[in-house]
Amino acid sequence: MSVNAAEPVKVAVVFYSATGNVTKLARQIAESAEKAGAEVRLRRVTELAPQAAIDSNPAWGENVKDIAEIPEATPDDIVWADAVLMGSPTRYGNIAAQLKQFIDTLGPLWFQGLLADKVYSGFTATSGKHGGNESTLLALYNSFHHFGGIVVAPGYANETLFANASPYGAAHFGNGEIDELVLSGATAQTERVIATAAALKIGRAAAVA
Repeated sequence: MSVNAAEPVKVAVVFYSATGNVTKLARQIAESAEKAGAEVRLRRVTELAPQAAIDSNPAWGENVKDIAEIPEATPDDIVWADAVLMGSPTRYGNIAAQLKQFIDTLGPLWFQGLLADKVYSGFTATSGKHGGNESTLLALYNSFHHFGGIVVAPGYANETLFANASPYGAAHFGNGEIDELVLSGATAQTERVIATAAALKIGRAAAVA
């Protein structure tokens, strides 16, 4: 799928990942968005955990090194974007504190109405099959609703998304590698987000022409 708009859709992929599963989803989404013709900013949020906690888990420490080259997210990345996909691991059925802290810094932009009318979607991962993937995404979407955003979840909009059986957003569980079904679902979700954002972009341009 390619973006059919006078200007490319601008997509911000903003994520927090500890042991790397959300990082893999974020990279898949960013790559899929670029293939769809979007202009993409892949951004990580600031790590808040103490170094001792990071050092206690080899996978956590390895992921910190792996994402070091990815720029940290700023509020400007959200203002810039037509569509925003945010990702977080599950923390007690909710988003991680690191992503929540970034969202909390967006208050001044929200007050100015600069977060409204953009397309938003989410993705997540957890270690347990029933560890809160759905509740984490729904909690994330609460913020998007407050932004005045247009939430575009994958739903069961096509065969790939139906097979992935994740209507709220791409979600991985377990400590193993993310399987191709989840990755293809993340790609299909991204394409749906971009198609919606492109249609809005075209429609708004026509309305003022």
